[in-house]
Order: sequence, then C-alpha cells, then structure tokens
Amino acid sequence: MKVLLGSGGFRTDARKATLVAEMRAHFGEIDSILFVPYALADHDGYVAALNDRGLHAGYTLQGIHQTSDPVAAVRSAQGIYVGGGNTFRLIKQLHELGLVEAIQNRILADGIPYLGVSAGTNVACPTMRTTNDMPIVQPPSFDALGLVPFQVNAHYHPGGIHYDQDGELHPHYGETRDDRIREFHEENSAPVVGLFEGGLLRCDGSSVEVVGSAARVFQPGTTPTDHQDGEDLMRLLRD
Repeated sequence: MKVLLGSGGFRTDARKATLVAEMRAHFGEIDSILFVPYALADHDGYVAALNDRGLHAGYTLQGIHQTSDPVAAVRSAQGIYVGGGNTFRLIKQLHELGLVEAIQNRILADGIPYLGVSAGTNVACPTMRTTNDMPIVQPPSFDALGLVPFQVNAHYHPGGIHYDQDGELHPHYGETRDDRIREFHEENSAPVVGLFEGGLLRCDGSSVEVVGSAARVFQPGTTPTDHQDGEDLMRLLRD
C-alpha cells in the first residue's frame, strides 16, 4: 500500500518544497496522475491552479472530470491524487459516480500510489466524520474509502484562537478541534490523528510516518499524545 495523506496549508515555499519532494518519491517514475477535483466547484480552475503553483511535481495532472468514463479512468490510472475542498461535496460525487470501490481496488489490491490533501485525506479514512467542513450537500453515506484504519483531522490546531477587532486581539470561545474529536469518540472508537498544517502521513501498511510537521493522536478515553516529524505512529493506530 502506498498512501500519502496531507493536511493542507502548503502555501509557504518550504512547505511546497516538502510536498513536491514527497510527491516525487511517492509517485516515482510514472508519467501521469489522475487528479480528482470534485471537492471544489471549478474543476478546470482547480487543475490550472495546481499547475500554476508548481504542485504537479513534474507530472501530468489528468482531471478525472475531463474523462468520458470516470470509473474506467480510475481503472487505468498510474496514480491517484484527490484534492482538498469540501469533503461533503467530494464524498457525494465519489459515491454517486461509483468511484469508491474503484479507487479502493486500485489502491488496496493493485497497489498504485494515492495522494490525498485535506478533503482528499478525509476520504481516505474509514468515514468522513472527522472533517471540519460545512455540510453544503447531502452525501448518500459518510462511509469513505477506508484506505487506512484510522481517522485524520486535517488542518489541526490545538486551540487558543484570538481574532483581531479594531486593532485588539480577543479570545474565541468556540469549540476547539480537541473538543470536536472528543465528541467523535463519544460515538466512535477509531483513533484520530490531528495533523498540523503543512504535515503529511506516509503510510505503507507497516508504518505511518509523520512528515513535515507535528501530529497529535487521540484515542477514546485517554490523554492525546504529541508526535514530531519522523515518528512512526503505527503502534498507536492499529485497528
């Protein structure tokens, strides 16, 4: 299994360089990557933006929306990249186009590489229930691809948010990500990785390595544990 999961926030030069280097190592010598842009409304614009920012890593990004048969495109893909945006919109499209099983088969059975960023990371998990996104559409199911046996909360931060109003900083007292993940564990038992901005998880079936940032692991009924770049989380995340 070759699964690379990114939190998002690859906007600084250093973070972009890390993502591109990881993409090169992950996808290797293939020529073309099938890009899934369904998390955003403007599919052509999404592909163009990635190309403009150099986030193609030297590969040809083929938008799945430009193909006449998305399932056939998945079955012939050399590698798959699912981009970020709104997870509800993304998983709705994956279910309605019959792509969930097709992607599962290509990644888990055939072993082609998968890259997910933000929403693309959310849908690699067993469910999309640890997304941060607004439910702008109703998907037929919250079940996701299940490429990994744990959940990820992308764009994770530990809280303590302040906002600027008239030049003064004020604390924000809304729910933190930790609060929301604790709520998830009131109803679910899967471990959750809170992945900080700019971070990735490099998953090969025997290890889950943190790359580029910190991560926090949540288990039901226990104190979360913090982990740094280079650490293997596999022992904490076994199902």
